[in-house]
Amino acid sequence: MDKKRDIIIVKTSEALAEKGASLFSEMALASTAEKDRFTVALSGGSTPRKMHVMFGQDPYRSSIPWNGVHLFWGDERCVPETSRWSNYGLAKGDFLERLDIPVENIHPMPGHLPPEEGASLYEKEITGGFDLVFLGLGSDGHTASLFPGHTALEERRRWVVAVRGGRPDVHRLTMTLPLINRAEKVVFLVSGAEKAEVVKSILEDGNSDLPAGRVSPVSGTLLWVLDWEAASLLKKETARG
Repeated sequence: MDKKRDIIIVKTSEALAEKGASLFSEMALASTAEKDRFTVALSGGSTPRKMHVMFGQDPYRSSIPWNGVHLFWGDERCVPETSRWSNYGLAKGDFLERLDIPVENIHPMPGHLPPEEGASLYEKEITGGFDLVFLGLGSDGHTASLFPGHTALEERRRWVVAVRGGRPDVHRLTMTLPLINRAEKVVFLVSGAEKAEVVKSILEDGNSDLPAGRVSPVSGTLLWVLDWEAASLLKKETARG
């Protein structure tokens, strides 16, 4: 077992969201107290949305030092922010519009630009490693918009690249493994029985061919937070982390 990797299993998707929000809050308070800044990369998809909604409600809305929080996104579809497929657009409605956070602290990926141009521009906006990166997991093993077999998995120099794939099959921007693995803490939030097989493949069988299996922070820590359904195929000794 990798000593830098921990596994937490909770009963429900609601408990998963609460765990994610609590972790975010704890790290934000500690980081802003130490250096007046907390940098986070959020994930898209359905799983983190319950956590995002919590950010827009008390106690998190009032207790997190949002003036020092800088929000980025790990990936984005190249669609208008008004699209139901826009990670940033959904985040606006879920919680950003309810926060007293400086507009300059919100760093959406420029999905409205040509993909290569958007990737280059966003890369310049990132000044270093993140304090916290949230990731999701697809049933095919993808994370962010890093898909199985895609050349983006072999990227060693760029921090943000343009790709195409997923559902819907559109152009996307995504952070790469070199940037993700620079983070102080990387947290996978995984919910649902449809993820159980790929969770087992990565956490128990050690499948490092899958994109999510290649997430391994260089000097930071890795945490998997699973609900019971996602963890249902793990052996007890694996589930204990």
